[in-house]
Amino acid sequence: MIPFTRHLKLSVGALCGLALCANGAQAPQHINIKQLSTTVEDVVVPLPNEIFGALNKLGTVNWKEHVRSDKGPNFTERPRIALLLGTLIADGFIAVQAEDTAAVKDIGQRVLTLAKGIGVGNSITPHAKAIIDAADKRKWENVRQELDRTQNSVQQAMNEVHDEKLSQLVSLGGWLRGTEVLTSVVKEHFSIDGAELLHQPDLLSYFQTRLQAMPEFNLPIIRQIQDALVEVKPLIDVGDRRIPAESVKKVNEITTRLGHGIVTRD
Repeated sequence: MIPFTRHLKLSVGALCGLALCANGAQAPQHINIKQLSTTVEDVVVPLPNEIFGALNKLGTVNWKEHVRSDKGPNFTERPRIALLLGTLIADGFIAVQAEDTAAVKDIGQRVLTLAKGIGVGNSITPHAKAIIDAADKRKWENVRQELDRTQNSVQQAMNEVHDEKLSQLVSLGGWLRGTEVLTSVVKEHFSIDGAELLHQPDLLSYFQTRLQAMPEFNLPIIRQIQDALVEVKPLIDVGDRRIPAESVKKVNEITTRLGHGIVTRD
């Protein structure tokens, strides 16, 4: 059995924005999430280049308005830190899309601080420095590569110390933040094809299963996420039907609420 962190090795990079980290890809005439993804152990993981290209086809995206400045308090609970780290790496990709040098440099520093909070700072230090240096030089492709390496290093380091569950929370945090931004973009430029990017019921089910296996993480935000995923499931698990604008709006409301909860002390 491949560990979940390897199973979703693209998780934060790909899920962080469901593809917010790539550029220049050409979108197909009709978007089919299964054509824009890879399947690892029967779970569909979106590929970044294709989905980002598809998002650009929906209309001009003002990425700067999606750059988030909320830093969140200094959490001490390791599960909270892991969730926040996942959302922060996702924010890094968004800041790169916005070509916001100051935001990328700040995120690089904050990623390092959070990584130290869960005991994997040594693995992240060189990546954080490289992110800051590349942002200074506005070498955005280099920043993207270092963000990818960061999430891989975080997950590898956690595996080595048998913190797979925390690694799963990093992935989940990235997916939630990515879905929040994706639904915001699709909501502004709604199309049936854009909404199809949300059709990932197997991936959502996998996160639900993983959360159920974490009873020791008895935190309000974890329970809130579990309840929210129950709300989201019927909105995106529609079979052969199309996901309507109302569902996109509802998913955006739910993930925005969770995003606020992740960066806010209970």
